[in-house]
Amino acid sequence: MKAKVIVLPKQSVLDPQGVAVRDAIHHHGLPAVKAARVGKFIELELDGSQTEAQLHEVCRDLLSNPVIEDYKLVVEG
Repeated sequence: MKAKVIVLPKQSVLDPQGVAVRDAIHHHGLPAVKAARVGKFIELELDGSQTEAQLHEVCRDLLSNPVIEDYKLVVEG
């Protein structure tokens, strides 16, 4: 079983790395890109004994900073 975790800065938080990526894309001739957000992607290999609640706890307490980041958890059976 696998769990995929996507962690991104909250929409209300300034993302200077995302701004730099957007500006670099503009510099390469793609002005249509209006915004970019830079975050983390974590893939976990699981043995199946974990509950989704336990995984959310790990995401909230260890893999993301809930003050400035949101996460999305996708569990694949």
